Amino acid sequence: MSRLIFTAIVLVTFSLSAQKNIYESSKFNSLSKTHKTLAILPFLTNLDLKEKVNKQDLKNLEKKEGYAVQNALETYFSKRKKKKKLSIEFQNTKDTKAILAKNNIDYQNIDIYTVKELSSILNVDGIISGNLDLTILLSKGIPSEFNFADYFLGDSNYGRIGMKISDGPTGKLLWKYEKRITKKTGKNTNDLIDRMMKLAIRKFPYDKERKKNKK
Repeated sequence: MSRLIFTAIVLVTFSLSAQKNIYESSKFNSLSKTHKTLAILPFLTNLDLKEKVNKQDLKNLEKKEGYAVQNALETYFSKRKKKKKLSIEFQNTKDTKAILAKNNIDYQNIDIYTVKELSSILNVDGIISGNLDLTILLSKGIPSEFNFADYFLGDSNYGRIGMKISDGPTGKLLWKYEKRITKKTGKNTNDLIDRMMKLAIRKFPYDKERKKNKK
């Protein structure tokens, strides 16, 4: 089997796997038809590290990982927007952080606010948020030790990422994507998000090509 054919089979397999982990509300079109701008929040992170870390340092590390995903998503969507591939705008994450800070909302207490409350405060139509469960510091990179068997069997499991889009006015869940984090999913946060979204983009509800194909 040629390398090109083998690579194609692997990509198709990953793509099908990604689609199985995607949920879309039957009410997506009706609830999102007036959407113009979404805000990307830092992902709520849970770290279960092998190394012993005191409680405060662990909280700081979780915060860092959560903001790293927020920044990586903004970078990915910015590239898609430049190529005119998306039908939605994204609030600048610096603006998002500043507005939240003015309302005394930060990483430590953002989870006590509802989607409806956050959307109103940020003046956006919807929210992109998520959860991250990790056994490593993804922002520092996935361990470089390479095991050929682990790569294809997926035995090197470093956690899971879950991304969701919620409607601002109603707070209802519109779209959700979950993925296991392994050596195959990217070497660091930016790489993970880039690869993850490339696999899911055909099912991403604001993708112009996807909307065109649905007609």
